[in-house]
Amino acid sequence: MKSKYLQIYNELLNQIETKKINIGENLPSEKELMKKYDMSRDTVRKALNLLVQKGHIEKSKGKLAKVIDKSQFNFPISAIKSFKELHVGTKNNTYVDNLEIVKGEKEIIEKLNIGKNDDYFKLIRIREIEGEKIIIDKDYIPRKYVSNLPLKAVKNSLYEYLENELGLEISYCTKEITVEKIKDEDIKLLDLKNEFDMVVVVRSLTYLKSGELFQYTEARHRPDKFKFIGYACRKEV
Repeated sequence: MKSKYLQIYNELLNQIETKKINIGENLPSEKELMKKYDMSRDTVRKALNLLVQKGHIEKSKGKLAKVIDKSQFNFPISAIKSFKELHVGTKNNTYVDNLEIVKGEKEIIEKLNIGKNDDYFKLIRIREIEGEKIIIDKDYIPRKYVSNLPLKAVKNSLYEYLENELGLEISYCTKEITVEKIKDEDIKLLDLKNEFDMVVVVRSLTYLKSGELFQYTEARHRPDKFKFIGYACRKEV
């Protein structure tokens, strides 16, 4: 015999999959579900939590649960998190396309505010999520802050290495989001399927606790796979 919460879960899932409840629409309240199924709040919440875990709905305190597009991943823009910390998708991989020490690229030395003879790391990684390559991450870090970047470390987690191994204190960043025409690099490295002629580009300047700019990042995203979310509050007058 199926658990009671699975009865609620399967019925709500069927309504979502058959479009009786569409993407963006709210589910009934916990109180309404309790009355409809004659079950306890804990049972209802267990069913809703399973829908959240499976990526069908999102819910927050004080608000009705809402059906979300399962093909899109939430990508926070108001937080500094490594790809590993984001837990995007159930299956993901990182491929290092390039890791080298360079100098003299005009755009990069201007972004990093370094001299034309200063060395910096150029790191290009491809993020594969659910079997599709959908992000290019390009990071540039001056060697005056980081003398060595092991391949194993950047494939696992760059920030984990910088913070835990090198002891750098990463504090804050500024971000710019644009939608731009695809480049040859995007066609080569991403699974675009000939469907897309634009990518979403997030450019970040990241600073240490001391206020020093230590990293410039350009992340190029396939546009159909992400929702960029942020958090804001109204300042009291």
